[in-house]
Amino acid sequence: MKPAPFAYYRPGTLGEAVRLLAALALQDGRILAGGQSLVPLMAFRLATPAHLIDINRIAALGRLAVADGALQIGAAVRHAAFHRPVERGALGALLAAVVRHIAHDPIRRRGTFCGSLAHADPAAEWGAVAATLDAELVAVSARGERRIAAREFFQGAMATALAPDEILIEARLPLLPADTRFGFAEFSRRPGDYALAMAVVVLRLEDGVIAAPRIGLGGAEATPRRIAAAESVLDGARPGEALFRAAAAAAAAAIEPLEDPETDAAYRRELVEAMVARALRQAVR
Repeated sequence: MKPAPFAYYRPGTLGEAVRLLAALALQDGRILAGGQSLVPLMAFRLATPAHLIDINRIAALGRLAVADGALQIGAAVRHAAFHRPVERGALGALLAAVVRHIAHDPIRRRGTFCGSLAHADPAAEWGAVAATLDAELVAVSARGERRIAAREFFQGAMATALAPDEILIEARLPLLPADTRFGFAEFSRRPGDYALAMAVVVLRLEDGVIAAPRIGLGGAEATPRRIAAAESVLDGARPGEALFRAAAAAAAAAIEPLEDPETDAAYRRELVEAMVARALRQAVR
């Protein structure tokens, strides 16, 4: 199939892009970065934007750097940038471990980190990472810049806190302490398929007990989020299989599972329990 007709714009500066979106947002104007989500939807006419604003020529949006205690990821940074650690600490290693689970290589070479967040597919790996690490997201419009906490950014399946005239220009992931341990596990029916459940675990060990645990889920609910009930089971406890199973059970009990004709709530809870336990084992292996 072919997309519906649209007007195409390719601004060279962020200011130009902001002005275009301000003028076109209410006429169904959309931002195009990697296009790995939007373009297939357009091909099937599930999305029919009247105006596309391509931001790939804006050099400033390709920035990927460590500054002010965070990894700052511009809106044009591709998934493939994370195939190797982009910083020397635990955060770089975590991102390099997660990226190999994203779709297939051609999609990783074109799709973007921030585009994935803005699309807000519940099964997106970067959304789960952003929620787990309490990322800060930077949006800009003709009204100025706005910073949005990840816990406030995701508002539902394919829904975010972005206003129609705002562009997500940067994601900021806080750097992790040097002794941070992490685990990531997801389940999909075939390699490259959308995940039915995923778990991100970040923690430290202090004198043999777990400190500062974070457990984030994606794919299982309408939005990615941290699971405080599971984190409280871990905090201050000695790692072990019984503890991991208890935390995993707490995570499974805390969710409001997505359901579809092939995946009911009980099955989704079982997947969450399995993925959390698996990610915890990875983190303390």
